[in-house]
Amino acid sequence: MPPRARRFVATIGVVLFLAFWVWGAVTINDLLPDIWWLDLIFFTVAGIGWGVPLIPMLRWAEREPGAK
Repeated sequence: MPPRARRFVATIGVVLFLAFWVWGAVTINDLLPDIWWLDLIFFTVAGIGWGVPLIPMLRWAEREPGAK
């Protein structure tokens, strides 16, 4: 796949993943007790945690053509 097409696919994947991630974080937060420090911890972890699952896709998008 050409690099430009890989980047396009990765961009669509990131947008879809982030929409799902935000929806999931808000849904899970609704199930937690309404305590300000718990919200702070939860959204800190959710705000930092979204990058970890995306690392393999971003590496794939920036990989040199023909590299495995």
